[in-house]
Amino acid sequence: MPVGFVQIPVGIAGPLLLDGREYSVPMATTEGCLVASTNRGCKAILMSGGATSVLLRDGMTRAPVVRFESAKRAAELKFFLENPVNYDTLAVIFNRSSRFARLQQIKCAIAGKNLYLRFSCSTGDAMGMNMVSKGVQNVLDFLTEDFPDMDVIGISGNYCSDKKPAAVNWIEGRGKSVVCEAVIKEDVVKKVLKTDVASLVELNTLKNLTGSALAGALGGFNAHAANIVSAIFIATGQDPAQNVESSHCITMMEAVNDGKDLHVSVTMPSIEVGTVGGGTQLASQSACLNLLGVKGANKESPGRNARLLAAIVAGSVLAGELSLMSAISAGQLVKSHMKYNRSSKDVSNACC
Repeated sequence: MPVGFVQIPVGIAGPLLLDGREYSVPMATTEGCLVASTNRGCKAILMSGGATSVLLRDGMTRAPVVRFESAKRAAELKFFLENPVNYDTLAVIFNRSSRFARLQQIKCAIAGKNLYLRFSCSTGDAMGMNMVSKGVQNVLDFLTEDFPDMDVIGISGNYCSDKKPAAVNWIEGRGKSVVCEAVIKEDVVKKVLKTDVASLVELNTLKNLTGSALAGALGGFNAHAANIVSAIFIATGQDPAQNVESSHCITMMEAVNDGKDLHVSVTMPSIEVGTVGGGTQLASQSACLNLLGVKGANKESPGRNARLLAAIVAGSVLAGELSLMSAISAGQLVKSHMKYNRSSKDVSNACC
């Protein structure tokens, strides 16, 4: 039921030097200071030789909930699904759903006579929730032959877990799990970030780690990862609501090289992105994906484009964390927001 479009400003941060390549990162946001801040972080990374990323895991999940007449019977299905002898058969049934879906794991949790089955699978360059749901349905249909008393309550039982903060995603991962790091030189910290290494390390410990622990944070051991994730998601046609789990992030800072330089890293276990399907097909979002060189499916190596997009998201979060933490450390946070978020320029008629 489309009725029109809502205009959101799009800015470019970068170049982000990541794994030896430079990227101009599109960010759709109404917060004027955000792009400028992320851009400063990109500059600090570039001047220090760049950032490095590693993909730790890649698997989308879906977890249906089924019910039996007894907890004993539910446990029998749990043991059946977790038995390696049965895995190959289940994988064949699951993989029929798509050319790209490949079952990786089934993890079960039981609550009385209710059983939750967390399926994890690779999904090529798609974000993959529809793909994994189809595979799950195939398996459920197959299981009714041996477990006719199984009552499928819902294709999703929230043990997935989608669009909600959940420890299972923080611990087990969902989508792409990425760690990204950089060593920022002492002179760059002073000249570009306007602070010093010792102050950044102390602030990170007391704010992102201790403060978040006191707040009872779940996956929120960072300064503002969600800011960067949501801006890139909107620009590139991702599901904005998946910002919830995609922004799970722990930011670490440590003095290295005899305390002169800064080692900074972000670990993000559940970045959920795709380069085909959904909003990626819209004209503006396609243009932003093309800008990053990740539009569409990678024919030579299915899944490479989506994995690269996840790495770019993590690298951009690294830049954003660096800059915001430096602004707080230097006491510049309020001043910069007043400068960049209170523009007198009329942009009401601007278009692109």
